[in-house]
Amino acid sequence: MTLNAGTRLGAYEILSVLGAGGMGEVYRARDTRLDRTVAIKVLPQDLSNDPTRRQRFEREARAIAALNHPHICVLHDIGREGQVDYLVLEYLEGETLARHLERGPLPTSDLLRVGIEISEGLERAHRHGLVHRDLKPGNIMLTKMGSKLLDFGLAKAVEAEPAAEGVADVATASAGKPLTARGAVMGTYHYMAPEQLEGRGVDVRSDIFSFAAVLYEMATGQKAFEGKSAASIIAAVLHDDPVPITDLQPMRPPALDRLVRACLAKDPDDRYQSAHDVRLQLECIRDDRARAGVAAPLAERRKTRQRLAWGVAAACLALAVGFAYAWFGGRPAQVQPVRSLIAAPEKYSFAFNGPFGAPVLSPDGKLLVFPAADASGKESLWVRPLNSLTAQQLQGTENASFPFWAPDSRQLGFFQDQKFKKIDVTSGPPTTVCDAPSGRGGAWSKDGIIIMSPETSGGLSSVPVAGGTPIPIASGEDPRQATTGRWPALLPDGRHFVFLSGDLTAPGTARLGIYLGEIGSSERRFLFQADSGALYVPPGYLLFLRGDTLTAQRFDADGQNLRGGAFPVALHVPSPLQYRLGLFSVSQTGTLIYATGTGESGGQLVWVNTKGIETGKVGEPGPTRPRLSPDGQRVAYVTRNPEGINSDIWLMDLARGVQTRFTFGPGNNSGPLWSPDGARIAYASWESNSLNIFIKNTSGAGDGEPLLRNEDDKTPTDWSRDGKYILYTSVAPKGKANPDVWVLPLFGDRKPFPYLQTRFIELGAVFSPDSGWVAYVSDESGKPEVYVSPFPLGQRKWQVSQGGGVLPEWSHDGGTLFYVANAAPVSKLMEARVKRTRLTVEISAPREVFHATGTLEFSVAPDGRRFLVSKSEQAEPPPLTLVTYWTSELNE
Repeated sequence: MTLNAGTRLGAYEILSVLGAGGMGEVYRARDTRLDRTVAIKVLPQDLSNDPTRRQRFEREARAIAALNHPHICVLHDIGREGQVDYLVLEYLEGETLARHLERGPLPTSDLLRVGIEISEGLERAHRHGLVHRDLKPGNIMLTKMGSKLLDFGLAKAVEAEPAAEGVADVATASAGKPLTARGAVMGTYHYMAPEQLEGRGVDVRSDIFSFAAVLYEMATGQKAFEGKSAASIIAAVLHDDPVPITDLQPMRPPALDRLVRACLAKDPDDRYQSAHDVRLQLECIRDDRARAGVAAPLAERRKTRQRLAWGVAAACLALAVGFAYAWFGGRPAQVQPVRSLIAAPEKYSFAFNGPFGAPVLSPDGKLLVFPAADASGKESLWVRPLNSLTAQQLQGTENASFPFWAPDSRQLGFFQDQKFKKIDVTSGPPTTVCDAPSGRGGAWSKDGIIIMSPETSGGLSSVPVAGGTPIPIASGEDPRQATTGRWPALLPDGRHFVFLSGDLTAPGTARLGIYLGEIGSSERRFLFQADSGALYVPPGYLLFLRGDTLTAQRFDADGQNLRGGAFPVALHVPSPLQYRLGLFSVSQTGTLIYATGTGESGGQLVWVNTKGIETGKVGEPGPTRPRLSPDGQRVAYVTRNPEGINSDIWLMDLARGVQTRFTFGPGNNSGPLWSPDGARIAYASWESNSLNIFIKNTSGAGDGEPLLRNEDDKTPTDWSRDGKYILYTSVAPKGKANPDVWVLPLFGDRKPFPYLQTRFIELGAVFSPDSGWVAYVSDESGKPEVYVSPFPLGQRKWQVSQGGGVLPEWSHDGGTLFYVANAAPVSKLMEARVKRTRLTVEISAPREVFHATGTLEFSVAPDGRRFLVSKSEQAEPPPLTLVTYWTSELNE
């Protein structure tokens, strides 16, 4: 249906046609209310006639409208006039990148500018959980105000069912050019990722592939994948590699060629994993060219150089020879960085993913300390001289965590058994300095003062190395929003320090940052956002993580001010989310060490019988914290978005394998609990700076209703079988207390009351089937252990686990208690028989049911004959990367 000029759609008057095709028509229109020009996209009639697809489309359109980014075309409004559904978009004056490329490739400076702008738009959208799925030059508009990404996510919202051959039917409209017909080859197959063409799962890495194909075309003027037919183009995408950029355009930066080739990898796991990383690389290429004084390609300067007189050239040659002799003869060659690998000791593995810490270089750069575990999971600290091929285990450091060096490079500080301890690595044994229930890093000053984080929550404290009571000294900028201060690192003056502070429970990482503090002062100052602690490096840098990119920021240590922008140093350096400790270290002598690629895959749901035998997989990898419904027919689980920033709850019908999203919104949603009748689910959701408890019908209809709101962070852990109570873990704001176990009655005045409230950490509480007992986790012994206590009083307790335990769950007859024993790199599902009376319990010795490398989470089936287990496999950590003289690569 074509609309004539003058036609009104709500408040919008049609002025002219901009394009038409299989996905609808696009018009230039006037907003009569605001007197501005807009673009109107009228959607196909088949979408308008399908209420389900229209509702889904409207929901995703609202999410896209909320992006509000300068490099994403703004979606102003959605509307319906009679039987016509339409979008109201920002009207852009300019031309598409596709039209521009008809005149040839872009200059390198323009290519990098456009690439950086589009990657910024992708980064914003990906962080909101939106995947474009049709990124191509025709969906990029070049305007005087910069580049604009068009139709973000709309292709996904309005797609039809996949074609029989598995190729998604994707096509979008671009203003200023006729719309691509549905299923057309041009502008679609050339840029689709292999997994998209094969009908497999699509995520942000698919957009990265498409973006790389666009970068390739901007650089060469040719498509990365060519063919005479749809089939030949698809075959090229699936099996061929494009000609290197530098073969076609020799003056393009080699780093650009490497970046594009990496992003065009056939396997999504082999590509850059986020638009954030791609943007950092493009910015690095741009900055390197600027520092090197690159003004124009060789071909553009050739004519000018040919005008030079031969006499001048001869004179310059003579000068050059003399200068080269003076320079190279009188000065040593620049020191080049040297890279090497350091492996774990034989029969041991690096233990970086548990609560043990990172590799740490001594200040003089001669020694390396690191945590390592044997095959049984027993961990301790090891020290290796960098001029030696062997490492030595430090006696007395079993289960030690988060080590750091003294300025003399002989002594170490670390946390063990709820104490802060120190050890001389040449003599030992360890000695206790002070109490530290759950230490999270420290720094040792030349004046003998230790700055440390003694608890998982709260601020930093100082204590003399000789011993004493820690004195609080610093927290984050906003007392309400700072739930932790950790990973302090001293600056050269020995009094100022930097540390990580923020709210680890908030969605994403926007509320985490590096702060500046001073010993003896409660003053602190925010410096910048970061995803890990920071380390100072001479001659003037702060080294930290943003995402998984090791990043350097120039820093004036004398004036305590930032200088210039940040730039990447290394990629894929992990920081376990629950600790935010970057797995890297640097000495004061120019040596850097870091881990790469250590991290767990998404959880894979598997059935395991009572004999510990896997009997089958359930669904695709990704789910964590599974909760079976009371009838065992469905499972609720938590899964993160593609960039791992926020989480949502999904439901799966186990018989049909159908998965349904249960929660929506920009924040974290976690902790699903089925009501005893299976009709409702209680869960935690981020709202107004805290985690609150909501409840929602399992049909998925409507929004969740608040069940409990206050300033504490609350996560529900169990719903009593009689339906009367919900147990939940509560964390007070700003770390006023460690996590405690509370009870929410679902009758009477519904006033919550504490069940366990001590100075220790208590969490993960679950009711016995008769609601007369509660199993929970406490760290009162120095490590997490599982205990049981009567309900509702909880005055006595019995320890169930031995050597550590988390995630307790009762069998459905109440005769057995299951839990997980984590001993990195191995996790074990354990069981203990429990014989209960009214006043006491008898507990058998725990027995292993099942084990796996990585982490385990589980739910007991109602028949008691099997478990649904989320198994996150942990790959063997690769060797550490050691780089000497790494600062020589930094351009001053």
